[in-house]
Amino acid sequence: MLRNKYNNFGRFLEDFKVGDVYKHIDKKTITEKDNNLFCYITMNHHPLHLDTEYAKSTIYKKIVVAGTFIASITVGLSVSDISGKAIANLDYEKIIHDSPVFLGDTLHAETEILKVKESKTKPDRGIVFVETRTYNQNNEKVLTLRRHILIPKRGKK
Repeated sequence: MLRNKYNNFGRFLEDFKVGDVYKHIDKKTITEKDNNLFCYITMNHHPLHLDTEYAKSTIYKKIVVAGTFIASITVGLSVSDISGKAIANLDYEKIIHDSPVFLGDTLHAETEILKVKESKTKPDRGIVFVETRTYNQNNEKVLTLRRHILIPKRGKK
């Protein structure tokens, strides 16, 4: 087997236990450049995300970071602990924007294991059901999402 820096990246199905909570060590401070680039790449040109003067006229009084960007960051913060060995992310569900995220906010996340299920048709894998919660620097929850991830078993091919 080829050894590289990714061999210990992520977990196998047997490593996940219902009720475990992984507090992810990575953090991300959201910059204006990050938000602008994401909005332009994804064609989200809503002025609330891009125009400071427009944002001042809203209830937020400042730019609100695009919610889909926060969902992507949330998943990204959890990859090394949760889906580093994933065969596939099967679905995303129940994405809740708990609070707005603003430029300069620093995000951190935790993931709870909700269910672990072995595949009925392929004995080398199973599905892990998780809920990931993201918080800002004030520990205010800003996003909650659930997803189902197809994960291999240890040593199975």
